[in-house]
Amino acid sequence: MKAMRLRAPAGLANLVLDDLLDPGPPGPGQIRVRLHATSLNFHDLAVVIGAIPTIAHRIPMSDGAGVVEAVGEGVVDFAVGDAVVSCFFPGWLEGAARIGDFSTTPGDGVDGYARQWVVREAGAFTKAPAGYSHAEAATLTTAGLTAWRALVVEGGLKAGDTVLTLGTGGVSIFALQLAKAMGARVAITSSSDAKLERARALGADCVLNYRTCEDWGRPARDWSGGLGVDHVIELGGPGTLPQSIEAVRVGGHIALIGVLTGRGGDVPTAFLMARQARLQGIVVGSRRHQTDMVKGLEALNLHPVIDRSFTLESLGEAFAYEASAGHFGKIVAEY
Repeated sequence: MKAMRLRAPAGLANLVLDDLLDPGPPGPGQIRVRLHATSLNFHDLAVVIGAIPTIAHRIPMSDGAGVVEAVGEGVVDFAVGDAVVSCFFPGWLEGAARIGDFSTTPGDGVDGYARQWVVREAGAFTKAPAGYSHAEAATLTTAGLTAWRALVVEGGLKAGDTVLTLGTGGVSIFALQLAKAMGARVAITSSSDAKLERARALGADCVLNYRTCEDWGRPARDWSGGLGVDHVIELGGPGTLPQSIEAVRVGGHIALIGVLTGRGGDVPTAFLMARQARLQGIVVGSRRHQTDMVKGLEALNLHPVIDRSFTLESLGEAFAYEASAGHFGKIVAEY
């Protein structure tokens, strides 16, 4: 079995293709999956370059999509031939968030999906949306579910709402697509006018270049009618949070998802208090959230935006491309 593994020390040059033993048949409660695709996230990049420490020889990648080849005794949710997609937190099946670290996350605390086959507990996967390619399904585990939970589960998104999403990476473009499909109006930021035009083609109602308009919170508020937006998909962290607070309405919702501008910094607490806004940290979601999302995507006939596809062997090249920040939507590897 071919698999990409991370040799010590971490770094793209130490991401190498290895031959590993076949995982064998599934045991009770398990399924055997032939994996065909993964997608890249900032979390995966952080693991591979050593920003998030892991053990030597770790198989990276949190996202995995493929086909069930065999089912173990007692498995009733899956049958041979089912197209499936992995869960970010395999042990978080439903209910309120209860996991505060990545010790069980594939590609971080345990081996991930940059390989051809895997045997896992059946609860570590859900069915993929009908009509999805494996590459499309692989984008759902992290980016798709994060956007879904932020807007639908925690935000209670409804038609007529206003949404501000930061950047044009995987989570942000998913948020744009979901919000538009559900009848909301969307503003989006980027440093690239070309990317903003692509976002406009996907339905963005307002585009803001944060290079030419550093104080973009006020224009976003003005665009919403002066009251502020209902939802903010906050991916920057401390460097962008003050502008997000400026943009949000009184009593609105800010989903804190990313820390691309740093892990710590000043938060204008009095400003946030005056807004009476809900600032909520979000790390992906549960298996139940994912099964609900799959149903929602099928009903909306919504497919992700894939920027570029690589092979398993060229995963290091794919990460270099991600690090360049030239992509729009998702980057995948197919195998």
